[in-house]
Amino acid sequence: MSLGLEDTKARKSGNFKILNLGEMALTRLDSRCLYTLLICMAFGSTLSSNAEINVNAPQDFEIVDPGYLGYLYLQWQRPLSLDNFKECTVEYELKYRNIDSENWKTIITKNLCYKDGFDLNKGVEAKIRTLLPGQCTNGSEVQSSWAEVTYWTSLQGNLGTKIQDMDCIYYNWQDLLCSWKSGMGVHFDTNYNLFYWYEGLHHALQCADYIKVNGKNIGCRFPYLESSDYKDFYICVNGSSESEPIRPSYFIFQLQNIVKPLPPDYLSLIVKSSEDISLKWNMPRGPIPAKCFIYEIKFTEDDTTWVTTTVENEIYIARTSNESKRLCFLVRSKVNIYCSDDGIWSEWSDEQCWNGDILKKASLFFLIPFALISLLVSLVTCLVLYNQKDLLKTAFQTKKEVFSHQETQC
Repeated sequence: MSLGLEDTKARKSGNFKILNLGEMALTRLDSRCLYTLLICMAFGSTLSSNAEINVNAPQDFEIVDPGYLGYLYLQWQRPLSLDNFKECTVEYELKYRNIDSENWKTIITKNLCYKDGFDLNKGVEAKIRTLLPGQCTNGSEVQSSWAEVTYWTSLQGNLGTKIQDMDCIYYNWQDLLCSWKSGMGVHFDTNYNLFYWYEGLHHALQCADYIKVNGKNIGCRFPYLESSDYKDFYICVNGSSESEPIRPSYFIFQLQNIVKPLPPDYLSLIVKSSEDISLKWNMPRGPIPAKCFIYEIKFTEDDTTWVTTTVENEIYIARTSNESKRLCFLVRSKVNIYCSDDGIWSEWSDEQCWNGDILKKASLFFLIPFALISLLVSLVTCLVLYNQKDLLKTAFQTKKEVFSHQETQC
């Protein structure tokens, strides 16, 4: 009886423990489910809230050509759906490029217009969308769909009628000159005209001083271009012919990147010692500041030539041999990277040389004959004087004898 009672108590105790463990597990499971359910409800509420917020793309998106030879306006209007977000700061994401370009340029702006330069030899494409910031949409940015547009200028005429080999040089940062060749196989009556524009001009201008060959325009000398540096400079060369339409050509560059300075002058080469040589020159004349130059030096020692660069107008070098017979150098200049992205080297200066041993040999060549001639002259002079002395002595003796003879007669 006692064993049975104990067994019954043990079973009851075990059942109680199992019940307690089960209740605890259910309690933990309920709390996790409740926590998960709350998160899902909150997230779902956010999603449903954001799903209800929509924004349209900008209206009336277009590319406008104001006649500036490649400087275009991209403009648009606010979307209608923004009436409910009048207190929000709305932004626009604009992407644009020339059609054959791999990369898009991306701009985030609050304005309704953006301006930039394009190569009008190719098409232009752009797209834009509206951005609503998180503070207007319960913490998550909302984007509209893209509005897209393309633009092509009127490209009449065959490609072969375009000018060839366009070349523009800004001489000494003062005088811009452009030249070109006629298109392949164009009719003899074809002639070309150049137009240009940069920011600051009210409209595009035509060249006023053409370079002509046989009555045809093959280049342009530009007037003084005020405030034209560090800006995009736009050029269009079109043409006319009674036989066929002529394809226009468009160009964009910045003037400081096509500067060709004058060559340095007044070069001097001084051999300081048996090893040290000083090379010095004057900065090119003109408006280019001294800090904007880089120089290339071509130095020749006998039959060996090497090239180096410097931003100063003086350089010291060491001779490779004390027996050097001839030292020469030339210098040319260019606008450096601190004042332009690129540039054109000037012509080489006149050559400046040092001929130490040659001068010595030349001195010996002239001194030895001179010494011999001087010695010969001295010998002849001595002989002449000696002969004159003998003649005088003889004449004196003769005179003395005559005088003595006269005295004896008396």
